[in-house]
Amino acid sequence: MIELNDQIVVVTGGASGIGLATARLAGSLGARVAVLDVNEEALSGVEQTMRIPCDVSSATQVQVAMARIIESFGRIDSLVNCAGIAIRNSVHETDEESWRRVLDVNLSGVFLTSKCALAHFPETGGAIVHVSSVTGIVGVRGRAAYSATKGALIALTRSMAVDYASCGIRVNCVCPGFVKTPLIGTILADPDRTAGLIARHPLGRLGEPDDIARAIVFLISNAASWITGQAIVVDGGFSAGHAKEI
Repeated sequence: MIELNDQIVVVTGGASGIGLATARLAGSLGARVAVLDVNEEALSGVEQTMRIPCDVSSATQVQVAMARIIESFGRIDSLVNCAGIAIRNSVHETDEESWRRVLDVNLSGVFLTSKCALAHFPETGGAIVHVSSVTGIVGVRGRAAYSATKGALIALTRSMAVDYASCGIRVNCVCPGFVKTPLIGTILADPDRTAGLIARHPLGRLGEPDDIARAIVFLISNAASWITGQAIVVDGGFSAGHAKEI
């Protein structure tokens, strides 16, 4: 059985979706959890955690948030980078402001939180998990900026895994398929689009936030003590191929 007894776990984007599911599961397994999220209204509904309003694309806000965590807990054992935004456009449809905003949150935000957190890991090490996406490994129409950031997170994961292995810090990422979160709200609102998307998943359903949270919690636990530098795909078979006959 996986246990996170007394681990200090920081989850960005933890007020909804995968981040919220991860924070709740980690807490139920004995961790003390700090949740960072830019959505203060949603953050107020997260129970039994330390809640910190934070835009991860702001170096100042990240530094303030990490300082509060260290003041309360004294260290960080695990960092889970879930914060992310999406726009659905191809390259010629994407304006520069939107491009930069997606990169600032999805990629620079991971850089900033990791950079600040790394100084506070104990000498015994710890774990970092970035939340990438199946769109970082498989082409999906209309997601140029989003896919670019998620593919970059896979490369960043491998580089960080090599850089910090000597410190006992393991770095992995998960690549979720299509999960029932606010990021695909427009698809879920359309029954025909939802049915079509489900048909692309060989296991016959969309993911639930808990499906991804369980993979994340495994990766930050001692059960994954010899796993680092990996991109773990959790996508119901989406990237493996298509089950329907052609």
